[in-house]
Amino acid sequence: MADNKALKAHLNVAVATQGVLFTKLHQYHWYVKGKHFFTLHETFEEYYDQINEYFDEFAERLLTIEGKPYSTLQEFIDHSIIKEKPYTEEMSQSEMVQSVLNDFEKIVDHATEGIELAGDAGDPVSEDLYIGYKTDLEKHMWMLKAYLDK
Repeated sequence: MADNKALKAHLNVAVATQGVLFTKLHQYHWYVKGKHFFTLHETFEEYYDQINEYFDEFAERLLTIEGKPYSTLQEFIDHSIIKEKPYTEEMSQSEMVQSVLNDFEKIVDHATEGIELAGDAGDPVSEDLYIGYKTDLEKHMWMLKAYLDK
């Protein structure tokens, strides 16, 4: 596999994005209220547990191909494709779910680009990592849309 700066940069943005998403999902897990509390509390926890696994896999993949993953909170914020949302006022359950859905949509688009970059770089391992990530997020999106009745 040739040295591919574009793929390494893309993987690093994925790492940063997962760092922000991991924290954002914790926030919603902690602050969710309402009649679907138990379901959403558990769902957000399942999501951040899964994101944590991908977070590590993407960073380790980057290290494997001699990249240097972002590893500070500031780097995550500076390079993520999603934005954190400080919890300054109560959000409804639907607003939280819509926010996660919006983030997942952006991340799926980013993963699609990553699949192409990895394929172009002749890196089937990174390609497979992106495909698995995209597949999991698309399933979550389907369920979140069903929750919102979209």
